[in-house]
Amino acid sequence: MKKLIFTLLLVTVISLASNAQSRVGVGLAYGAEIESAGIGVNGEFAASSQINIAPSFIYYFKKDNVTWWELNGNINYIFSENSATIYGIAGLNLTGVSVDLSDFGGGKQSDSELGLNIGIGANFDTGGSLMPFAEAKYVLGNADQLSLFGGVRFPLN
Repeated sequence: MKKLIFTLLLVTVISLASNAQSRVGVGLAYGAEIESAGIGVNGEFAASSQINIAPSFIYYFKKDNVTWWELNGNINYIFSENSATIYGIAGLNLTGVSVDLSDFGGGKQSDSELGLNIGIGANFDTGGSLMPFAEAKYVLGNADQLSLFGGVRFPLN
């Protein structure tokens, strides 16, 4: 299942990468459930004038022997475009959790869960090639959490 989702995400990104509205970015994240900061990469690829395909990957820093990451395949629907472009977020989430039990005489335990994303985001037009963004999304599922993610995107062309 993980390989299928990754393959579909990769094919979508490659097929949309030639679009003039393609951007990739980096940023910082915070996971409210695990109470940990993280780093991430994302993309934004225009499918139409109001819809963007937006894959992302976030790795949260290890805390209390727990490592947490998430792979997201979102569709962003643009509500308004001014100096800030406001968009709604909906999509799929694959969360991976790994617990290091070596301090307690055990090995590593890991699991992954599928979930649904729902949220809101904004791109801020600063007039330059870098575009700051901010997102808040909630993952619905067994690995549910509020995730805050912000950073900058730059055009591929």
